[in-house]
Amino acid sequence: MKISVLSDGGWGTALAMVLCDNGHEVTLWGPFPDYIDEMRRTRRNERFLKGVELPAALTLESDLGRACAGASIVVLAAPSQFLRKLLDGLSAVPRASDLIYLNVAKGIETGTCMRASEMVAEKLGAVRYAILSGPSHAEEVSRRVPTAVMVASKDAAAALTVQQAFMNPYLRLYTSDDVVGAELGGALKNVLALAAGVLDGMGLGDNTKAALMTRGIVEMARLGQALGGRAETFSGLSGIGDLIVTCISRHSRNRHVGEELGKGRKLADIQREMGMVVAEGVKTADGAYALARRAGVETPIIDEVYASLYRDKDPRQAVRELMTREAKPEIHR
Repeated sequence: MKISVLSDGGWGTALAMVLCDNGHEVTLWGPFPDYIDEMRRTRRNERFLKGVELPAALTLESDLGRACAGASIVVLAAPSQFLRKLLDGLSAVPRASDLIYLNVAKGIETGTCMRASEMVAEKLGAVRYAILSGPSHAEEVSRRVPTAVMVASKDAAAALTVQQAFMNPYLRLYTSDDVVGAELGGALKNVLALAAGVLDGMGLGDNTKAALMTRGIVEMARLGQALGGRAETFSGLSGIGDLIVTCISRHSRNRHVGEELGKGRKLADIQREMGMVVAEGVKTADGAYALARRAGVETPIIDEVYASLYRDKDPRQAVRELMTREAKPEIHR
């Protein structure tokens, strides 16, 4: 198949490498011609995926129309806050009627609180859409570390096509039809990973992080179900699976931002140091907080992350308030 991967960030690059391993004709698009030229020369993406050599068969392209020409799958790998601009560009690009758009970013658009599928429908109309989600750091996938993810689509044939295109001995895909649950699981876990990092920065223990992750998945599922997702999806790869890896991994950008916040640093300084590398959870926290208010769902951990990021609340005070909330049963009947 001819497959176009749109965004030369770490995850887009890692997936392009997977697809090259699988024998597809792959084009990786990036928005900055100078950097695409640099990657062509060096066969590396040192800005976003250090220490990995790009396959000789991978085509690098900065023109969106040329990158997508003849593609059977277009992989949407831009961070969620930049997806709308990318979709604006794609709306002018000719496409086949059976083209599959596969979103691999994990976030909620600030302001609109829209998920990727909603933005795609708004900008491109009724197209074949799928989302890939699950515990999958680019740093490990690009080095062929065994990984399992899921692909969700209302179009069963599209999900099967994606599964067959990506699956190989080091990347295993499962299918689902719960697009809402998959999108929200991937997005909300980034907010909770910020909280997990805060705990690390404060020097708290394993007990604390285990409590956060356990109660965090409850919040994810509660909000996700209220917005149309299914409970079992949050017990799977795009829910608890992605939450575990993002809360504990040294590769997690969101956990890193939280850790620095827990040490007492300011968000603006942390983001300045990260340069063009995006921690999706920072913006998603705003959207998740707004969605919870709109749905009337109780999300105490998400609320405290939001307050720490956007209301300058001391994370230590946030932890105290979470621990001293009104006593409740674990399971609400």
